[in-house]
Amino acid sequence: MDRHGKQEYASEKRHNDPESQQLHFEEEDDSPIEEVRVTISNQDDPTMACNTFRMWFLGLVWTGIISFVNQFFYLRQTQIGIGYSVVALLSLPMGHFMARVLPTRQFNIFGWTFSLNPGPFSIKEHVLIGTMVACNSGTPYAVDIIILQKIWYNSEKPFVAGLFLVLTTQITGFAIAGVIRRFLIRPAHMIWPSTLVVASLFRSLHAQQHEEDQGRMSRGKYFMIVAGGMFLYYWIPGLMFPTIGTLAWICWINPKNVVLAQLTGARGLGIGVISLDWAAYTPIAPLVTPWFAQVNILVGFVVVAWIVGPWAYYTNLWGSKTFPIVTAELFQANGSMYDKSQIMDKDGLMDENLYVAYGPLRMTAFFAMAYGVGFAGLTATLMHVFLYNGREILDRWRSANTEDDDIHSRLMRFYPEVPDWWYGLLFAVALTLSFITCCVWDYMPWWALILALGLALFFVLPVGIVQAVTNQQPGINIITEYVIGYLLPGHAIANVTFKTYGYIVNAQALLFVQDLKLGHYMKIPPQIMFMAQLVSSVISCVVNLGTATWLINTRPGICTDEGYPFTCRSTRTLYSTSVIWGAIGPARMFGNKDGALYTSVQWGFLVGALLPLIFWGLSKKFTNVTWLKYVHWPVLLAATSNMPPALPFMYTNGLFVGFIFSFVLRRYRYKWWSRYNYLTSAGLDTGLVLSGLVIFFAVQSQNANFPFWWGNPEDGDLDHCALAGANYNGEFIF
Repeated sequence: MDRHGKQEYASEKRHNDPESQQLHFEEEDDSPIEEVRVTISNQDDPTMACNTFRMWFLGLVWTGIISFVNQFFYLRQTQIGIGYSVVALLSLPMGHFMARVLPTRQFNIFGWTFSLNPGPFSIKEHVLIGTMVACNSGTPYAVDIIILQKIWYNSEKPFVAGLFLVLTTQITGFAIAGVIRRFLIRPAHMIWPSTLVVASLFRSLHAQQHEEDQGRMSRGKYFMIVAGGMFLYYWIPGLMFPTIGTLAWICWINPKNVVLAQLTGARGLGIGVISLDWAAYTPIAPLVTPWFAQVNILVGFVVVAWIVGPWAYYTNLWGSKTFPIVTAELFQANGSMYDKSQIMDKDGLMDENLYVAYGPLRMTAFFAMAYGVGFAGLTATLMHVFLYNGREILDRWRSANTEDDDIHSRLMRFYPEVPDWWYGLLFAVALTLSFITCCVWDYMPWWALILALGLALFFVLPVGIVQAVTNQQPGINIITEYVIGYLLPGHAIANVTFKTYGYIVNAQALLFVQDLKLGHYMKIPPQIMFMAQLVSSVISCVVNLGTATWLINTRPGICTDEGYPFTCRSTRTLYSTSVIWGAIGPARMFGNKDGALYTSVQWGFLVGALLPLIFWGLSKKFTNVTWLKYVHWPVLLAATSNMPPALPFMYTNGLFVGFIFSFVLRRYRYKWWSRYNYLTSAGLDTGLVLSGLVIFFAVQSQNANFPFWWGNPEDGDLDHCALAGANYNGEFIF
């Protein structure tokens, strides 16, 4: 489609919008960015209702629901999360229902006149509801710190201490977002590609809602069928027949063969494992992730998990045969579990003499390589962006304050901007509470808080520019862990707290900026957006922490294998990293102190920097080799660094489903794909979550179990391949 055709397409979309548009410009007066021009309307209706009772009611209700559900499933073996699309689809009929039934009379409270029902449910109300949920859909990283303290470090803090920790690490990023918004939101070239997808979703839901293509099922009906089908189906893998989630059929040929079990078991490398549990596909998001990205993930997965991983293990690199092939657990050299209490003094700090006497920490070769892949992913992201987007980013950085406003910035001038002092006051409050949190409850020294926030501030703008242009966010978690690991060795909780105030505050700031950019595109008044984000964030922090506290106080054996399904895979991985980077420190793990074994892993930094450079050079030299242009090393490396806690079979099954939907159906059934693909993903996720909740509260919370049989074994060996979790000698000495 040429530019003229795309303009006609954009014009047709604007013509079909249901809103009564009051502010508009000529067709030629549009965004200079083609992707924005064909997706976002260049017109606005400033009289459209948005700050309404309906918006606040539905937004806060959904914030509470999503915060509870996502935190609840975050601690389960198979993690589930409800995202933007699910809330957008479910809140739409609720909004229309409220517009039909609520009274229209005017209320007057202290001179403020308002109506519970100001008219039709608008797209701006809908976007605000989605934004209130989206900025809190991820479970706060700080909640894991509270769980670590109680379960692994026996240093439980008061609930208010945890609440302050969670709250400050969330809203401090929001305050920082206000500082950088002028650079990352107003300039037209700061497009934030992922917001275009969300904007397209909302506009499609509100355009021609009552018109359906002849002979096609409506989107709403399709969504309900898919969600209802998954709700009924998930009772099978979720309760009655969980074995179908890990069908290790190759292992069943000879389950007593250790090597075969390690290669083909679900707790091993997962070769050939078939999963009929949709929850196992979530690490890939196969219906949403673009196919080119999935191909990169596939290549990286095969190299890391099926080539380098087995080579390292079966050549006994770092004595790896003593341990299982895939796990995030920590060991002694003889294969026994590493008991951190043996190296800690009475104050909970590492004692160097005790460490030397007890022996150095060991981990599986797979876990060590995951760190190396993570190191490589960080430098590969920076090098890739520098080579492929460097000049573009520099030009856009220079033009951030000088380029002319595009149509969307001019339309937004109608609405009062959020005063800088609002963000300044919020930052002052967040900083004060952060000092109180860290110093009163001994999370880390005051100077460490300043340094952590300094790192967050230093990296937030360059990382934000990279993300706004390329949709890639280089993580600074490794830098934060390194810095505090060397400055405060032996302090595990201080290490993860520093990481949270550095890395998570940085990431949270960019998440808020991304939502502000969506509001910019959808013409949401900035002051209303500010209040919606802030209020929902506070409520979400309380719900998240309350849910986690309830679970760890009521579920016996939580965060252990005996507490299945609440095994806390991600939290257990964080515990391992707290020991590696905090209790022991990077000098003893990856440096040259006390016989550090994994020093070579740091070569990942150099490898990650060289790989994009090599392929960039090849793409310049061999311009006719088109596939070279699609090699994306940041995606290739970063995705596989999530193993563990993600297991290999989750990647293979997710990538297979991705091939069907993102490649086959998109290429050969494009009309169906464009209409139903994202609805399918949303429906499956919704049905899964609702079914999982009902199963838990109706059955599992009542200490009831489905009768044990081969498909629901009492010993928990779901894949009937027990030796997949043993060491090379078939022993479980750990």
